Amino acid sequence: MTDPLIVSGTHNIDSLRQPLVSGSVGTQQQVIPQLANLGDMGLDVLMEFLFERKKNPANWVDGKVYQALYNSDSPKAKEFLQAYFPSGIVPLKSDCGIDYSRVQQLLAACDFQAADHMTLQKMCELAGTTAVQRKWLYFTEVESFPATDLKTINTLWLVHSEGKFGFSVQREIWLSLGKNWENLWEKIGWKKGNNWTRYPNEFTWNLSAPRGHLPLSNQLRGVRVIASLLSHPAWN
Repeated sequence: MTDPLIVSGTHNIDSLRQPLVSGSVGTQQQVIPQLANLGDMGLDVLMEFLFERKKNPANWVDGKVYQALYNSDSPKAKEFLQAYFPSGIVPLKSDCGIDYSRVQQLLAACDFQAADHMTLQKMCELAGTTAVQRKWLYFTEVESFPATDLKTINTLWLVHSEGKFGFSVQREIWLSLGKNWENLWEKIGWKKGNNWTRYPNEFTWNLSAPRGHLPLSNQLRGVRVIASLLSHPAWN
């Protein structure tokens, strides 16, 4: 006699497979955790989806699937990721030999606070030994960052945050507000009225945060660093 639970599980999987592949972004967003909660059969569908998408540039839907597999307890999912995405889902390109794998791991684990801290650390590495020692950036250092590296950091944040976080998101909001800094701070949750959001406890380290809320990196030291970052040729 066929186990009714298996039949039910198979039916659920079949009803979720198609929306994952061809549904709207909103539908995909809902279907991914549902599949992840169905155990091995659901994870198999997610692995199949990610494998089929392997040749395409990763978007945030791929990132959400990757996160579901990365954070599962399934040995099979871990073997799959190690075999096909050993350094993560985003190619870690750098013109300066900087290793961004730790940023990707923290973002995949949804540890946004640690990822933010690691992002600043890697940007200081980009700037050189003096910046690493002082642990913050001058705006002149940001101006000379390679576009390749900034795009890698930005893509990591975009892909692993449902498209909510990243320098390009902050830039898009900034431009939409006519480059008004005060309006930007309010919009992305860095300021409320006359009060600056206090680091770290008043910041929101999850996806319930306002769009563009992260990464913070070095912007808390004033407008010149973020102005250099959002005006960088990488976004042209």
